[in-house]
Amino acid sequence: MSKPDVVIAQITDLHIKRRGELAYGKVDTAAGLERLVQTLNLLRPEPHLIVISGDLVDTGRSEEYLHLRKLLEPLRGPLMVVPGNHDNPGTMREAFPDQPFQSASSLNQIRQVGHLDIVGLDSSVPGQPHGELDAATLSWLDATLAADHARPALLFLHHPPFRMGVWHMDRQNLANADALSRIVIRHPRVALVAAGHCHRSAITRFAGTLGTICPAPSHAVALDLDQAIMPSFTIEPPAFHLHIWSNADQSLLTHHVPVGDFDGPHPFFGADGRLL
Repeated sequence: MSKPDVVIAQITDLHIKRRGELAYGKVDTAAGLERLVQTLNLLRPEPHLIVISGDLVDTGRSEEYLHLRKLLEPLRGPLMVVPGNHDNPGTMREAFPDQPFQSASSLNQIRQVGHLDIVGLDSSVPGQPHGELDAATLSWLDATLAADHARPALLFLHHPPFRMGVWHMDRQNLANADALSRIVIRHPRVALVAAGHCHRSAITRFAGTLGTICPAPSHAVALDLDQAIMPSFTIEPPAFHLHIWSNADQSLLTHHVPVGDFDGPHPFFGADGRLL
């Protein structure tokens, strides 16, 4: 089997606290990230890029980013970081001075990985849970996508630009999703719009392309589709997304990858070639 051309790992919603603190008084997010790093380091082939799509820390404090950087030290492979509503963009910029952010006002960036353009969009709004792409970001994105019509592009941002069916998350998604949609439609080279924020895996169509939400490594937003409960979280199997771009047929495949140690692999066939 030939190796995939480009492998992009997406992780999201790490919500790292200060050392020894638990999120919501219950969730050990640092332990969740340690397990995630172990799983990522076992991947073969190794990802060409690991995108963290927002909420790297829980309250935006510098101590949390210091703890995060320590937890990420064993991780192999280059990182792209995208801010979420729990992040402090200024403090985050200081914590990741090696990231090629495009301006002093937002944390947008672009990376060329093989035959792909990987674009990170800053949808954070200071002090607010919802997201929005400001005018400068929209203009930059439009110009960036117009610069090369041949290269496929994958867009990563924190806030989903589409509904996912959980009422209290849908009211805090990307407020100006229509503006993003118009740009994506103008540039058909966009093969994926990938978000986080909802701590659940989801897939849909958005602006004529694929839209996904990446699951989280520690806790999930409760799957409340009928508005029956107050905003809540559950402890579900942690996971992340692995996006694989094939140059052979110009296609994208996304895997939902669980985090942890599992029994196996076990062979389907015996030494005689017969099915066991």
